Amino acid sequence: MTFPGRFTDSLLSGRLHQVSLSFLTDRLEVRRGGVAANVCFGLGQLGLRPLLVGAAGADFAEYRSWLETHGVDTGGVRISASLHTARFVCTTDRDENQIATFYAGAMAEARQIDLCEVLAGAAETDLVLVGADDPAAMLRHTSAAHRIGVRVAADPSQQLPRLDRAEARALVDASHVLFTNEYEAALLLERTGWTERQLLDRVGTWVVTRGAEGVVVRRADGTRLTVRAVPVARVEDPTGAGDAFRAGFLAGLAWRWHYRRASQLGCAMAAAAVESAGTQTYRLHMSDVLDRLDRGYGSAVARAVEPLLTETV
Repeated sequence: MTFPGRFTDSLLSGRLHQVSLSFLTDRLEVRRGGVAANVCFGLGQLGLRPLLVGAAGADFAEYRSWLETHGVDTGGVRISASLHTARFVCTTDRDENQIATFYAGAMAEARQIDLCEVLAGAAETDLVLVGADDPAAMLRHTSAAHRIGVRVAADPSQQLPRLDRAEARALVDASHVLFTNEYEAALLLERTGWTERQLLDRVGTWVVTRGAEGVVVRRADGTRLTVRAVPVARVEDPTGAGDAFRAGFLAGLAWRWHYRRASQLGCAMAAAAVESAGTQTYRLHMSDVLDRLDRGYGSAVARAVEPLLTETV
């Protein structure tokens, strides 16, 4: 929601211990979201059929229909009998100050999902992305995936501040891929107590996103790839760009692409998301993807990727 005034005009010095305020907003936008759903949406746009695993409320029916229409398998979603789907409500004033509330709701029931049981009834699973969710669920799903021999992509992101040392280590140790942004990278080292060298020795590949600066991919063998971001015509809304990048990168892994190519596709996806208002409003067409790759990395890259995408986008 958007409040045309300033929050600070309603805050009285000496009365902050007892606040009761109401702001009349002049704009409301309801957007679909959730890390897992955003990543799955992107994968679906690329012609894959990702399996969404999480907990939602009885109000999930319309969202389920939307996701299924866009290529997402929602068979792994648990529906709560009493709680609403998690949501984030944010009000922004004219100075870009924000007052926000996150309602966890049904997300708390994600810990009751048996990932082994879900995957047993699904198609062959190559990799499980464990993203920000109920922390107990994240730990349980990570353990389950390792136990049955499915590769894990660890993406603790927003939940890092809630994790203690043992939990942080359990979530990332032995992961095939680790995703963080630059701030989260520093926070993860603090939470785990490991050095960069020790962390790299425990993960297959560490992908660090850097916004407009692109992405860095590091491996324990000393390999370091730096991939610049794809330029954008305008910044409409950066929210969800990281999720779109993950979708492109993971699609590249699913197709057995080199990390550089996977990162380039991820950056092209992120650029499409940045130019759209909302996390699931961008649309992908072959010509658009190739044009973004051409602008970002040159015609040779676009030509090399074109036959790889022909059967998907």
